[in-house]
Amino acid sequence: MEPVTVATLPKDTPTSGIYLFSEGNQHLYVGRTNTIRKRLQNHCRPSSGHNSATFAFRLARQLTGQINATYSPEGSRSFLQSHHEFGPVFIAQKERVRNMGVRYVSEPDPMRQALLEMYVSVSLGTPHNDFDNH
Repeated sequence: MEPVTVATLPKDTPTSGIYLFSEGNQHLYVGRTNTIRKRLQNHCRPSSGHNSATFAFRLARQLTGQINATYSPEGSRSFLQSHHEFGPVFIAQKERVRNMGVRYVSEPDPMRQALLEMYVSVSLGTPHNDFDNH
């Protein structure tokens, strides 16, 4: 499909499936959900926190060099989100994601969603997907 933006999602956007964020010809991130419209909006809503705007949070981590997760209060995701240096970068990345091109494919079956997400990520080489165990 031709890319759209979160703001220009068609009314007939499917409910469940996978989605792809891109900037121009650079494919960046693939996700899956049972609520495509809501999930895409959560990725870029100004009020979305680190648990909802996960792609923007990942981009902000990369830009600020705060790559490694920590499980202590200082340096945690909540801490970073409200940090005076990291917070504004996170907000800017949510706006960046809002302006990215997005494509999606309907897939109601969760197993097929998972497989399709991995297949698309590997095929396109999306740099911001991580299937590592935590």
